[in-house]
Amino acid sequence: MTIRPDTVLRSGAGTEVRIGDEHPFVMIGERINPTGRPALAEALTHGDLTGVQADALEQVAAGARVLDVNAGIPGFDEAALLADVVRAVGDAVDVALCIDSSTPEALEAAVPLAGGKVLINSVTAEERSLERLLPLVAEHGCAVIGMANDEEGISMDPEMRFSAAAKIVAAAERLGIPRHDVVIDPLAMPVGAAPDAATAMLAAMARIRDELGAHLSCGASNISFGMPARREIDAGFLPIMIAGGMNAAITDPRDRRIRKAVLAADLLLGRDPAGAAWIADHRAEAAHT
Repeated sequence: MTIRPDTVLRSGAGTEVRIGDEHPFVMIGERINPTGRPALAEALTHGDLTGVQADALEQVAAGARVLDVNAGIPGFDEAALLADVVRAVGDAVDVALCIDSSTPEALEAAVPLAGGKVLINSVTAEERSLERLLPLVAEHGCAVIGMANDEEGISMDPEMRFSAAAKIVAAAERLGIPRHDVVIDPLAMPVGAAPDAATAMLAAMARIRDELGAHLSCGASNISFGMPARREIDAGFLPIMIAGGMNAAITDPRDRRIRKAVLAADLLLGRDPAGAAWIADHRAEAAHT
């Protein structure tokens, strides 16, 4: 396997997080997203950012080392909203940001406000996406999540996902974006609709890692969509993916089942020296009971 340098992200204050095989798994907090959260959407449209800051503080306290930030609300100025949300999060916490938008105007407004080095979520292998977003990634020196799908949509064939990932990496390198700054999302699909969702993902991950040397992330909760007891599924899914080479995921660190599953995986894979993170989490829980 080709070994690549770490993907290094930085907060506006300079705090680093490293995504790579030698480092603990990176939980990217998913909560700052108005999709499916009508109360948050309503607050944002009225300029109320207190909920955003509360979400940021709670997720960081629970172990998120990066925060995903999304401000897409139909009918509202995404660029202005995203800029406001990025400012509010930066005022509340000192972590790197994953700025979640496919709109160049919104990214142009928000990325400079974040400072540091952000992760842009996301580009696909579709020509329009590559042409619209990768030049912006290169201009601002960001890292980017590459979704392993193209104009044909999401394929369950691992070879098709690998081909899409390879296309993204090649297009990025032509613009001077180093390979280690392209984090590939091998696409978690709902297991309730596709019984081979996890196994197809693992097969795609193996080839992406072995042949592209890319770091990997995903939207973890997609796997459980439509199923009961979703967080239990997510908590079972993540250690399997971590053992298969996943380096990060957009997830909810506030959920004890998910947090404990990730910490246990790090411990058992030798990425938590002396069990320090596991013990610290246990003591923090004990102190609040």
